[in-house]
Amino acid sequence: MREKILNKSAELFLSLGFKSVTMDDIANELGISKKTIYQHFTNKTKLIEATTLNIFDNICEGIDCICNASHNPIEELYDIKMFVMNYLKNEKTSPQFQLKKYYPQIHNQLQIKQFEKMHESVKESIQKGVDTNLFRKNIDVDFISRMYFNGMSGIKDETIFPSQIFTMEYLMESYLEYHLRAICSEKGLQILNKFINTNQS
Repeated sequence: MREKILNKSAELFLSLGFKSVTMDDIANELGISKKTIYQHFTNKTKLIEATTLNIFDNICEGIDCICNASHNPIEELYDIKMFVMNYLKNEKTSPQFQLKKYYPQIHNQLQIKQFEKMHESVKESIQKGVDTNLFRKNIDVDFISRMYFNGMSGIKDETIFPSQIFTMEYLMESYLEYHLRAICSEKGLQILNKFINTNQS
């Protein structure tokens, strides 16, 4: 039952926002009483905390699978972007923005976990790109991986990139290309351009 509650909560929070969804909404959607939810989660904040960590763990698992199977770091980043976009496909109300505004402690905790996870995997991926001559030899791998994380977090800031103007898909696509063009070698740029042209046609 705990698993069912977490899955349904994730679905509702991502499509309607953390602030908008009530415990009643979740209970109604699952056809259970609110009391049943409270047996597993003492309050809404605890439920949000558990749900966000559950979403995070699921995304990490998917990213690990992509990294293990990938052919090169350029494709890897695009595959990860597609996976995350599909996983968060109902992200209409900028849940990240609501989380930061109404549940700052949970948001900060999640940011730290995201950074720890992403920093390591992005560093490995960038190093792989340098070793295979797809990325420039003289880049500072640690600095670039931190910049990448910072940019990925930055494009989710509703005040700078309002969702009325930019879709999340557009932002992720544009930022990824911006990031890769900055670090690709000539060989890497050929693969990147080919990849972009194939995907756009």
